[in-house]
Amino acid sequence: MVQAWYHDNKEGDQKKPHQPDRPEFVTLEKLLTFGVHYWKIESQDQLDKLAVERGYNYNDEVTCNREKLPNYDVMMKKFFEEHVHTDDETRFVINGSGYFDVRDPTNDTWIRVYVETGDMISVPPGLYHRFTTDENDYAHLRRFFQASPDWTAYNRADGLHPSTVQYLKTYGKGK
Repeated sequence: MVQAWYHDNKEGDQKKPHQPDRPEFVTLEKLLTFGVHYWKIESQDQLDKLAVERGYNYNDEVTCNREKLPNYDVMMKKFFEEHVHTDDETRFVINGSGYFDVRDPTNDTWIRVYVETGDMISVPPGLYHRFTTDENDYAHLRRFFQASPDWTAYNRADGLHPSTVQYLKTYGKGK
């Protein structure tokens, strides 16, 4: 079962858990209030059914490790930069493990979501997030899209993206 907790916000190796000495765990119910969906996928039929229900009509695969991902260090740095997309980002972990960090829109702190083989997560448009593998340095992921694949990431450092403005109207402080 997936685990999520508030990140300790300490500098250091991004692939470490960054779990405080006294972790504050985050429930799936709380993640759902931010629009973050999670599923434990146990069969191809279940995955296919979910893809149809959510309108995913395109998927591809990416393997995050040195042997499979060209320009590995550059790509992993890019994945770990805080960013948003104009569409949801849905990933199924075929094999391996890693961390999706998502911003709590009510207090702007990081929540670290640990995902491993069989986990599927969907981050809504406009929610700042980032990804890294864990210390195993391996994650084989299937990426799902509702239209043509659009991998455009809008970094927070570039200013507040319109998708985030819309997201915060729905999920931000006071909601």
